[in-house]
Amino acid sequence: MARWEEVLDEIVRTRRRALVGYAYLLTGDVTEAEDLVQDALFRTFRRGRAATDFALAESYVRRAVLTGFLDGTRRRRRWDGVRHLLAPPAPTDRVETVVEARVDVVEALGALAPRERACVVLRYFSDLTVHDVAERLSLSEGTVKRYLSDANGKLAARLGPLRVDEEDDLPVAPTPPARSPAPSAAPPTPSAPTTQRGAR
Repeated sequence: MARWEEVLDEIVRTRRRALVGYAYLLTGDVTEAEDLVQDALFRTFRRGRAATDFALAESYVRRAVLTGFLDGTRRRRRWDGVRHLLAPPAPTDRVETVVEARVDVVEALGALAPRERACVVLRYFSDLTVHDVAERLSLSEGTVKRYLSDANGKLAARLGPLRVDEEDDLPVAPTPPARSPAPSAAPPTPSAPTTQRGAR
């Protein structure tokens, strides 16, 4: 067996579930996540490249998953919107509240635009720095911070206050001033009764 085949076999046996979980956070759909991973494995190993080192090969697969996700969203004319999905089938001994929390997170991620979601997954789930996220997505650090700031605001609205690393130095979107209720229309003032003086 060639070395690249050994590495591919090891990744499929030991890391496939984690890779599908990573893709699932991006897509919000189990079937799409599995397809993304399958395609990423094919693109990574079709020529035996990056096959001599396990860690390097996995990083290439993850990059291919991210690229496939972003390419797919670019081909769509409009984002599908919020997807109300159930979590992947969980073992029966899984605590129900944990499953519910997972569903909440997935639905909240589904409300984000594709690049916002990619930034969140790379920063908070893959634990990359803002600099690394910017390099991975070919964006400026300022743009990544703006995506993260906007995404955090949307997530907080659904999940509650979030703990954000102060080192990220994210811009804070201005909070629109609260609108004061429109004054109710005053009831019309009754006009004084008029008397008509008839000719006597």
